[in-house]
Formats: sequence, structure tokens, C-alpha cells
Amino acid sequence: MQEKDRTDEMIEIQENEENMIPVVALRGLVAFPHMVIDFEVGRVESRKAVDAALNRDRKIMLIAQRDQTILEPKPRDLYRIGVICEIRQVMRSRDNTRVLVEGVSRAKALRVLAPDDSVAFWRADFKPLPSYSRSTSDPIELQAIINSVKTQYSLNCKLSHRTPREFAEMVLAEEDAKQLFEAIWSNLDMDYHDRQMMLEEANLFLRLTMLYAVLMRENEILKVETELQNGVQMRIDQSQREMYLREQQRMISEELGDNNDSDAASYHKKIEKLNASDEVKEKLRHEAQQLTRMPSGSQEAYVISNYLDVALSLPWGTTTKEKLDITKAAALLDKEHYGLKRVKERVLEAMSVHILQPELTGQIICLVGPPGVGKTSIAQSVAKALGRSYVRVSLGGVRDESEIRGHRKTYVAAMPGRIIEAMRQAKSMNPLILLDEIDKLSNDFKGDPAAALLEVLDSAQNHSFRDHFLEIPFDLSQVMFLTTANNADLIPAPLYDRMDVIEINSYTREEKFHIAKEHLVKKQIKANGLKASQMKLTDGAIYDLIDYYTREAGVRTLERAIASLCRKCAKALLTDDVKKVLYTPESLESAIGPHKYTGDYYSKTDDVGMVNGLAWTSVGGVLMPLEVLTMNGKGEIQVTGSLGEVMKESAKLAISYARANAKKYDINPELFKTKDIHIHAPEGAVPKDGPSAGVTMLTALISALSGIPVRHDIAMTGEITLHGKVLPIGGLVEKSMAAYKNGIRTVLIPEANLPDLADLDETVRDAIHFIPCENVETVLETALIPPHYDTKLEPLHEDDLQMLTLPPMPSPRKRPSKTAQ
Repeated sequence: MQEKDRTDEMIEIQENEENMIPVVALRGLVAFPHMVIDFEVGRVESRKAVDAALNRDRKIMLIAQRDQTILEPKPRDLYRIGVICEIRQVMRSRDNTRVLVEGVSRAKALRVLAPDDSVAFWRADFKPLPSYSRSTSDPIELQAIINSVKTQYSLNCKLSHRTPREFAEMVLAEEDAKQLFEAIWSNLDMDYHDRQMMLEEANLFLRLTMLYAVLMRENEILKVETELQNGVQMRIDQSQREMYLREQQRMISEELGDNNDSDAASYHKKIEKLNASDEVKEKLRHEAQQLTRMPSGSQEAYVISNYLDVALSLPWGTTTKEKLDITKAAALLDKEHYGLKRVKERVLEAMSVHILQPELTGQIICLVGPPGVGKTSIAQSVAKALGRSYVRVSLGGVRDESEIRGHRKTYVAAMPGRIIEAMRQAKSMNPLILLDEIDKLSNDFKGDPAAALLEVLDSAQNHSFRDHFLEIPFDLSQVMFLTTANNADLIPAPLYDRMDVIEINSYTREEKFHIAKEHLVKKQIKANGLKASQMKLTDGAIYDLIDYYTREAGVRTLERAIASLCRKCAKALLTDDVKKVLYTPESLESAIGPHKYTGDYYSKTDDVGMVNGLAWTSVGGVLMPLEVLTMNGKGEIQVTGSLGEVMKESAKLAISYARANAKKYDINPELFKTKDIHIHAPEGAVPKDGPSAGVTMLTALISALSGIPVRHDIAMTGEITLHGKVLPIGGLVEKSMAAYKNGIRTVLIPEANLPDLADLDETVRDAIHFIPCENVETVLETALIPPHYDTKLEPLHEDDLQMLTLPPMPSPRKRPSKTAQ
């Protein structure tokens, strides 16, 4: 009779689309007949399905999704068994809509239609299903499964501690199987897949069996969780017990006065011995006092102990005795480094001032130059000459401000910054700290390390430098800072302003020769286990190594080449039964292979429209000829040779000056209309730029247009203006060395560059005749060969007779380096 009453309540829906029931797809939720549930409606089609049901008979079908993670399901993503529900209440707000429904009966969806253009919500044809099938179970088996379910439910309530005791007692007192199932099903926290499985099963006995299996599984999980929680709680209790006992032990030790050997007492003794300010000591005492209140094994105690260890390891008030003998310092610097006169003079000046005024601080020297010229090694020699501790801090790639200022001590694995760490390594308050590669600093979201260095390098602030880890002032005013950089343009302006910048030029050929002969050969002979008597390099061999096997600003590649010769010598001594190896220019090629580099390509005859110019590169100076050719045409101008914008502008300047002064040099003005002009710099694959090729271009242009040849035994450099003035250029030392190396003994330079001749090597300065030029007239009068001028009978300068013997020049070969005028 009861089944008939419930069947009468079922809704009969026609199979046509107009009478299809609205459907809401549930995620992670399953409805059940005769149960009241509420859920939030988020999808637009679900809200419209609710509205459609309200406008009709308030009946709606709830079907669970197979996968609750799918946001836009298809009909195949829904189960086929659901529940017909009646909407009891709809609560709407600005953000969401909640619906309260009561389950009426089970139903099977025969056909499910997704929202489309005609209907904007889910709907379905369905077949009503009874809530329970006719019972065919044995009453004894049914009673047995009821008792088993009650037993597992009782255990679940004890393990979970989430079910009120009164409700659990009411459920356990229930004798009706259906009422028992629905009470437990609706209040047990289980997976929605399990709920759907029970909904689809109509047999009451099988439903109770499924419920029993789910309860057993949940109880096993709860048992494991309880065991884990009990184990963790036991460990926590043990830790608290040990802390309580340690605290009792500490109190007893304090009452007995037996705490002299404790860590805190040891720290207090060390603090009192420090030669530090009262502010520093007070801070350290406070930290040590905090240590006494903490368990020795705690994380806080470790943080404080680490902090005190770092602070006490710093050289508070400890200094090294300086060597203030200027003569000995100068001798040491000359012994360990050839050349570098400006650097040595600056260091000796600083020592002299320090002798006269010991309280003067804040001298910061920045050495700027290409790699391999001895910037880092000179710092070691300076520290040795001064008698100071030496520490090198590499700044290349540093982009975190905390690398300089340190991290707060409360952070995990906190440590002081590189400056304080350098002071710990130096173990004195007056070391020499080399800040290497200061131009390689970078920054990101973690801060700007260059800004953190401002305080370090400012003599007005660094007497009280505060590291984030220490949190107390530290005096850096007695530190002598040396910094190095490859490119001064990359140094931040505020840092650059705080430093005395000394530029170190690339080594000349003669300087490389002396460095190799006096330092590198001896060093590598010793490093490779040889004796001085077992290997010898002639001067010609060293020059060949410099000219034909290396091309660099410094001497690193040269040292590697010498090391290679030492290794081959060692092998020859052991395998070829020889007692001594002598390397000469003739034997180098067989030892380390053919020449890697050749001499510069330049004009070797007096030609029209071809001039030997001088250029600066990152590996030294080079000769760079310029060619100008005229041909019949329409006055067009073509510039080739991978020239930069500045060199192209120099070409335009030269052409404008030539056109304006054509009559002065017997040039027909019509040539600029009837001749095409082609300006070319050989080695077209090598980029070239800079203004110092102006005089070279003008001379080649005048020669080509006038037909007057240019002397091949001179070279020139200089920038020009529209009115023919010759302006100064840079890199004169390297350019002069290039002329000397290639046998050219006359060089035309701007008159404003005469003071730069003082920086030249004495050998080069004595061998080359420099002609200062204030305007281009001097350049052209010197370079162009007048009619009936015999260069063999009239040498340009008597100093040309004192040329040094140079190795023969091989055939020209493409140079791989980038050329900058």
C-alpha cells in the first residue's frame, strides 16, 4: 500500500520536448528521495533550469556528474539515474543563488538534451523508478546486516568525533531498515561515487551491504589517522617534557652557581674581552642573555648562537702593522710588475700621504682596463707592499642587495654580506679589499647591490656600516678599497664619483716582451717542474710569440703559449734524451704550429688614393689603410668596408672639405659631377667606427682627385672639422705601437695629442718621428708627394735611420678582431 502511495506521487511526463523536465547537473553532490538538501547554483543554464521549474510545477531533476572537475559537461558526462525533486525555497543574492529541494522519487533519464539556441537549460525525458524494490531478502539476513551496519556506525562515531551523541543514539535505536539506511546515508561523510552507487541500487539489502562496506573502509582510514595523530602528540609531549626538565636543570644550576661552563657564560666572557664600542657590547650582551632563557636544542637558540659566533669572529679593534717604507714598496712593485707606472705612482702617493697624515681615510682607487693587463694581480702586490691583509670580493653577476648587506638573522640560513665576510677573512680592521669586476653588477626585484655599495665606498659613511645580519655599526674607514672594471661606462655614476679612476691601457709590444722575459717565462718554467738551464727562449722567439701567436690587450694568451712550450720541453727531456731545449723563431712553428696571426695589411708603395691610417682595437693598435678610387659617373659617393655611422660622417666631411678647397689642390670642380667616388676600408668583414679616420680619408680623397701619390712610409690619425682643423683622438699609445711594429717611423698626430707622448714606451718614442698637425694643410703637405720628389734621395726624418730590426712580415691575412677607430 505504501509503495502504491509513493507511486501515485510520481510525476508523469510526456515524451515530447515541450513536457521534458528541467535538469540540474550536480558536482560532487547526490540527492536521495525523501531527503531535503540545499545547493548553490552557479552555472547560467542551471539557474535557468530552476527558473523554468518555478514557472511550471516546481519539479526539477537532479543528476550527478561522473567527474566533478568538468565545468561544461556533455550529456555523456552525467549519470543516468537521478532524483525528481520539488523546489521548496530559492534564496538569491548579488553573487549566488541557493536552492532548497526535497527528493520525491528516483528516476532514470531516458534522453538528456543539452542547452541549445531554443532552450537555454538542461532537460530530460525520464522513467520513474521506485525508491525501493520489493524485498526478497531473508529477514534473518536483513537483521544481521542491520546489526553489522550499526556496529560499524557506532565505531565511526567514536573515531571521527563529528557526530553528536544524541543523534548517534537515535540512529542506533532505529529498527526499521529503510529509516536506518536513510539516516546514516544522509549524515555520513562519504564519496559521491559511493552515494550514486547506492542510489542506483534499489534492493534494500544490497544498499545496506554497500553502506556496511563504506563504513568499514572509512573506519580503517580513521584508525590510521588516529594512530598518526597519537604518535605526533606523543613526540610533542616528550619534547615538552624535555624542555620542562631542562628548565628545571637550568634553575637548579643557577641556584647552585654552577653555570660557568654554559654557552651563555662563555659568550659573556668573550664579549667583555672585545675591543668594541659600548653600543656593540650592549647589543651582544642582550643576545647572550636571551640565550640563557631558551632551550639549548631549540631553533631560536641556534639562531642566536650563530649570530654571536659571527659577531665575535670579527676583528674588532685588531689591525695589522703597516709597512711604511716608500723605497721598499716601490722596489717591490717594480719587481713584481713591469710598467703600470701610473698605478704604482698613485699607490706610493697614497702611502706618502698616510705617513704624513695617518688619520686620513677614504682613498678608493678604481683600475679600469681590458682583461689580462694585471688589474687583479697589482692589488695583491699593493697589499704586500703595504703589509696589509688581502681579500678579493668578486662582484661579477651579483644582483641581490643582500649579497652586500647580508640577510636578517631570523631568516633560514641567514648569513652576513660579502663585505662583513671579507672582514672575517682578513682578521684585521685595515685590510686591502679588492672589489673585482665592479662594472658587472646588475639588479632585479631583490634590490640594487650598487646602491648598497654607496655606503661601503663613502668615507663619510662607512665608519658605521650596518650589515642586516649584524644590526650593529662596523667601522670600514680603515679599509683600503681597490676596485677593478673593464668598462668605466658601465659603472653607476654615484659609485664612479666616489672613486679615483686610473685607466690601464693595453700592453704595447715592448711591454709584453719585457713581461714575458722577466716574469712569465720564469713563472712557467717553475710551474712545469723545469730548471732555468733546461729551457731557453730567445728574444726573437718571444717577439714571434707576441706577433704571430697572440693578439690580446693583456698577456694571458701569451702566458698560455709559454706554458705550452714548457710542456713540450718537459716531454722532450724525458723522451728524446736531450738536456736542454732552445726555442728560436725558426723552431717555434714546428713546436706549436703555424702562425695564427700575421702582420697588418697596409700600403708598401707610393700609390694614388691609398693612405695608411691607424686604428685602436680592444687588443691593441693596428694599421688600417684607406682606399679611394674615382671613376666616370654622375658624382655618386659609395662607402664600403663595414663602416659605422661616425666613419661615414667623416667621409662626408672629407668630401665637403675637398669640394670647398678644390682649387687649392688643383682639383677640377667638375670632377665631383662627372666622377663617382668609392671609399673603401679593407677587411670589410670587420666592423669599424670612430672619428679618428678623418685625416686619413681626406688625404686619400685629395690624392685620388688630384692624382698625387701618398707616401707609404708614414701613418696618420686625427679627426677633422669642416674648416680643416685636426682634433685630438684617443688610443695614441696603441696606435703608435702599431706603426712601430710595422716599420713605419713617421706618424702624423693632432697637435693636441702631444702631451700623450709622455705615456709612450721610451723605445717607441725614440724610434718614431711624430709630426703634430693643427690643420689638414700640414697633413697634406707632409703626406702627398710633390712632383719630381724622390723619396729615396730625401728621407722624411733622420730618426728613420735608427730603426730597430723587426721580424719579416708574412703575407696579409684577415684579422678576426673588431676594429674601432
